[in-house]
Amino acid sequence: MDNKIVLHLTQEDDSVPRHTRIPMHQALEWSPRYTLEKPLKPLVKVFMTQNAYIRTVAHAGSDLDNEVGGWMAGKYCYDHEAQEYFLIIDTILAAPYTDQGAAHLTFTSDSQIALFDFLEHYHPEKQLVGWYHTHPRMGIFFSSWDEWLHKNFFPKPWQVALVIEPHSSAGGFFIRQKNGVLDTRNYFGFHELINKNKQSKVFWKNLEPKRDANTRETEVLVV
Repeated sequence: MDNKIVLHLTQEDDSVPRHTRIPMHQALEWSPRYTLEKPLKPLVKVFMTQNAYIRTVAHAGSDLDNEVGGWMAGKYCYDHEAQEYFLIIDTILAAPYTDQGAAHLTFTSDSQIALFDFLEHYHPEKQLVGWYHTHPRMGIFFSSWDEWLHKNFFPKPWQVALVIEPHSSAGGFFIRQKNGVLDTRNYFGFHELINKNKQSKVFWKNLEPKRDANTRETEVLVV
């Protein structure tokens, strides 16, 4: 761990949320199939476009023996009326130059420079909202190394992490709670931003759709 270089590169004003309405009426909520005795209170809700979801799944399946990963970009927002902070993930950046193996992944200094350069050149209006990586044949959890990486590379309270297990078709988000604590064993689902055809693309077996009578998600087709 001591020989890794950590670059603290930031975009200007990326800690200030954009004020906009939370897109609940455009999304289908996916929740873990297990039930916690004491529900967690995430600091932010996560909304993910179908294109972003498909890109992470495709990258996750590109190497089933070693961990792969990258960054997630989009928007950090606040709905004043609902008093909710939320993220919209719409851009996926697969990380090059990583130090990876069957049970580890490290973003090297070259990885960070390349990703920040791409983000600033092609998506200057977007924020770095988190990262994703795979756990081939290991399940959905946060290791001590994952926790260290998240704390040092993604220190903002609203930045999130996505872990994918490609062999069992599973995935889950790790989100800091409102009290600042990051639970490394229990994960969250997310809100899938549905396309105009109202057909879901999510196929992770550890999540299930949550129907809400107060929204329009009863019309969404889950296949």
